[in-house]
Amino acid sequence: MARGWESKSVESQMEDAAARRARARSAPPKQSETLRQAKRRALELDLLRVRGELSRCRNERFRALLEAELRHLEAEIAKYPA
Repeated sequence: MARGWESKSVESQMEDAAARRARARSAPPKQSETLRQAKRRALELDLLRVRGELSRCRNERFRALLEAELRHLEAEIAKYPA
């Protein structure tokens, strides 16, 4: 292996590490923003779960329950804009 290529690779790795550290030091998201994003992601995952269950559901009573839950989740997600 040529020595010049190896030093360029090491230099590139060092630059990448410095860039990662700079991004980590830059203003971290506020706790409220982090919590909002986590809540929205949890609601989106619940929505996916309910839609999957609804697609496989055969019982009319359970289907009605899932449809009500689906409406509720969609309303909750609307409170947390992307």
